[in-house]
Amino acid sequence: MSAFEFIAIEGVIGAGKTSLANLIAENRNAKLVLEEFEDNPFLDKFYTDRERYAFQTQLTFLASRFQQQQNIFVKDLFHSSVISDYIFDKDRIFARINLTGDELALYDKIFQIMSFKAPKPDLVIYLQSSIDRLLQNIERRGRSYEKDMDPNYLMELNEAYNHFFHHYTRSPLVIINASEIDFVNNPDHLDYIIRNVFETPLKSQVTYLTPK
Repeated sequence: MSAFEFIAIEGVIGAGKTSLANLIAENRNAKLVLEEFEDNPFLDKFYTDRERYAFQTQLTFLASRFQQQQNIFVKDLFHSSVISDYIFDKDRIFARINLTGDELALYDKIFQIMSFKAPKPDLVIYLQSSIDRLLQNIERRGRSYEKDMDPNYLMELNEAYNHFFHHYTRSPLVIINASEIDFVNNPDHLDYIIRNVFETPLKSQVTYLTPK
């Protein structure tokens, strides 16, 4: 049995975190917790006009993520572990990019109150990816509100994510080069991740995985 009761998978939009969460949850018979982004009524408007709808979009995500996080450890007779496709802390990455001034200050006050009550993952898997690969994945999945996504916004997010996880110390961290691995279509790549995360003891706080 894995020592990790709660594993969260993170990455920029299009990195493949939901796909990997689904695959690992199935492999490990774990409870799957997926971000409920499609329930945000402001998301379409945000991609059309970021400046105007950023605050509403961000607060809606914050409330939804917090509520969902509170239910992560509700007792489940059929699963002994939890796999999620996000961490609560990711909310602030987006806020720092999209909010400024009084809106950011108000957001930070609310986030700080909530963050103390959010569960801490036993392990975080960060899918690091190139902009080209992210754009390919976004185009492939064909979500209507993402079809005109600005590559510069993705670059900004990518830099913010890399900076965040370069300094991340809250949980053990596994970093996977998602530009050079295809865990969806290549069973060997998925097996490589499973073996190195669940069957091989992690030797340091940060572990880098790149398939040979």
